[in-house]
Amino acid sequence: ELFGYKSGAVTGASREGRRGRILQANGGTLFLDEIGDMPLQLQARLLRVLEEREVSPLGAENAVKVEFRLICATQRDLLDLIDKGQFREDLYYRVQGISLLLPALRDRTDKRALIRSVLASEAQFSAVPELEEEALAVMENYEWPGNIRQLRNALRAALALHDGTLIRTRDLPREISKS
Repeated sequence: ELFGYKSGAVTGASREGRRGRILQANGGTLFLDEIGDMPLQLQARLLRVLEEREVSPLGAENAVKVEFRLICATQRDLLDLIDKGQFREDLYYRVQGISLLLPALRDRTDKRALIRSVLASEAQFSAVPELEEEALAVMENYEWPGNIRQLRNALRAALALHDGTLIRTRDLPREISKS
């Protein structure tokens, strides 16, 4: 998926082959989510692409020159993974440019504003309902182990279940309303 492959290189794959994410990003930006979970073997191949600015799709005879910006995200501590031998130190220094550390949703001080913002985003084409104060307080005090994705899904459920113009505690998913 990342490096691509030529026609006939992989049994059961597309007859036309696949360009791969790196070639698709050529001239633009490649976003790698959860780079901390990438297997070491793939890390080595990615490091080579970053160093040489070329990619060799599986089954290809020639490498293809590429130019792209790279953005990576992870929930894991890469320095800890390096110490454990689970992440390549040389790759870390290639991808480590500007780091943005985002706090977990449970640690944020702007939860109310964030909840309202995500609600407005999820309401999309319909009127944005109000949040009952009790429902807002329950959501603000919840631990949010699933972070923003969990908040987004909880608000989608509440939007589907609410009646009228007000979201109440009873409209929230059970694991949140019972906390």
